[in-house]
Amino acid sequence: MTSPDAGAAGLDVRLPAVTWAGMVEALHLAPRSFLPMRSAPQLTLVAGVGIVGDRYATADGFYSDRPEEGRQVTLFEAETLEALLRDHAVILAAGDHRRNVTTRGVPLNHLVGRRFRIGAALVEGTRLSTPCRHLEQTTGQEILTLLLHRSGLNARILEGGVIHCGDAVRPE
Repeated sequence: MTSPDAGAAGLDVRLPAVTWAGMVEALHLAPRSFLPMRSAPQLTLVAGVGIVGDRYATADGFYSDRPEEGRQVTLFEAETLEALLRDHAVILAAGDHRRNVTTRGVPLNHLVGRRFRIGAALVEGTRLSTPCRHLEQTTGQEILTLLLHRSGLNARILEGGVIHCGDAVRPE
């Protein structure tokens, strides 16, 4: 990207690329809504479908009556779990947030409309996840307002693959 004044001066001034690098800290899935999330060492992402064995790939999720292409894989920041504990004394484990991929060092709120890799898989952020009463029902904690704008990212799978705990998460 060149700066707006670069053309006038005849210079090719490039702005620095915004870079980040993160990792997969935990992986979870649930075969049906209301069942506890199960920890997994790896997940198989299928382009245009979802995660093998997960409730939204089989239309057995809480929101499956409202289909959404962008709910094929969901992500959540480990840093949010730490902030809930630090700032509000709320203990929420990685599986409790009901998202599939817990990341570290990944700016999820900035990835709406952007493509990025999780291991070998290519995904595109579609929208921020919104906290819901269902999450409060499954955890027994009043956390809805605490998770506003911090409830993760919904994404669609563009190129599938097997992802693992410890895999890199990086911009495309």
